[in-house]
Amino acid sequence: MQSDENAKKYYVTIGLEVHAELKTATKMFCNSKNDPDEERPNVNICPICMGHPGTLPVINKEAVKHVLKVGHALGGTIADFTEFDRKNYFYPDIPKGYQISQYKYPLVSGGTLSGVAITRVHLEEDTATSKHDEGKGDEKYSLVDFNRAGVPLMELVTEPVIHSAEQAAQFGKELQLLLRTLGVSDANMEKGEMRVEANISISSDPNKFGTKVEVKNLNSFRSVERAIEFELKRHESVLEAGEKITQETRGFDETTGKTFSQRSKEDSHDYRYFPDPDLPKLFISEIPEFAKENLEKEMPELPWKKRERYAKDFGLKETDVEVFVQNPTLAKLFEGAIKKFSGDKNSITLASNYIVSDLVGLMKTNGNETAGNMNEDSYGKLILLIKDGKLSSRGAKDTLAILFKEGGEPEAIAEKNGWILKNDPEAFKPALQKIIDANPAVVAEYKAGKVAVINSLIGQAMKETKGAGNPQLLKEILISLIK
Repeated sequence: MQSDENAKKYYVTIGLEVHAELKTATKMFCNSKNDPDEERPNVNICPICMGHPGTLPVINKEAVKHVLKVGHALGGTIADFTEFDRKNYFYPDIPKGYQISQYKYPLVSGGTLSGVAITRVHLEEDTATSKHDEGKGDEKYSLVDFNRAGVPLMELVTEPVIHSAEQAAQFGKELQLLLRTLGVSDANMEKGEMRVEANISISSDPNKFGTKVEVKNLNSFRSVERAIEFELKRHESVLEAGEKITQETRGFDETTGKTFSQRSKEDSHDYRYFPDPDLPKLFISEIPEFAKENLEKEMPELPWKKRERYAKDFGLKETDVEVFVQNPTLAKLFEGAIKKFSGDKNSITLASNYIVSDLVGLMKTNGNETAGNMNEDSYGKLILLIKDGKLSSRGAKDTLAILFKEGGEPEAIAEKNGWILKNDPEAFKPALQKIIDANPAVVAEYKAGKVAVINSLIGQAMKETKGAGNPQLLKEILISLIK
């Protein structure tokens, strides 16, 4: 980064720590329900996740499997030996006075995503939720909801190889997509199911790191970009003033767009990690269902593989491909529908276009995340009607809207509403002659050589025939009548 021509050039280094709550029926070490949508406080709790003396945790096998799937997708190294550790620190949202996490032996080491090298992926338990500044004036107090305490939490740490706020946000989006594709997390940032922490430094020497500052709990990709951009400018101004940057942990205020100091940054030795004596050591190779070949049977097509296949097999634009990669429901509709087309590229492109433009628009307007009442069979039939010239673009859009809202057979819907294109020239001639007689100036321009003006007459003709006229046929009849 460089603020102006005379300013010193600074090299930006960013590493991310991303926490994602895993999608399991129960919590990480007990049978309490894992329900991110529960709004009543302190109902999904038990003596284990509340840290009562004498209780014993039990490892959630499904949570371990979720992290192993992520590791395989990233191309990381799966640990043979792994264990859980106690991370000791005191805060009201830590009921035991320590958090069960992984330190020396994470489940996954290495791997890459979106060109960013991964350091590790490990498994731990989430904390409770604190609500501060309840009440008024001197009567303010804090509340703690333990529903989230003990929820399985995956932590992914990147290498410090990110060099811009935009790249950091893009990495987060790609990770969110991967987690959702694998079905291991909904990763909804608004609900706190995915949180990003950015470690940021700048240096005038490309071979050295600057002093690292961590910005905690960023809960949107926009916040990730804004917080990093603010910190980079703040670091630069501190160094330009001849001062030193303090290693610390900072928060981000979404309203002001500024970060603020929270506490001095801890080092790993401050947490006094040691192996949890209540949990068994795990030897992954000794657990058959964790074997790579068994996990791969449960793995869906990964986003980058899908992008490659859609571009190669269907010849779709990059922006259109991304719609299907981001929305599995639309991808299923599209791929089911095009089975009818025997590889015909024009029909495949039509099917993609109507989903990306019209169907996505209907979904947004109606607040739907699915294709409504339309199925693969009816959508395929609709595209064939368009391809065969039986429906105009307008008729197709209207039929699609009804299929989305009510379902049904596209041809029957189009027939009922008079949208099936007619191909009998004699049936249209009286209406078209009427349009010609009403537009002498346009006709004169056409005869004078301005052939493009015929389009205005075709538009009137489509309206007059209520979309039942094939545009090409109407054009031919109009030209014939004018001559």
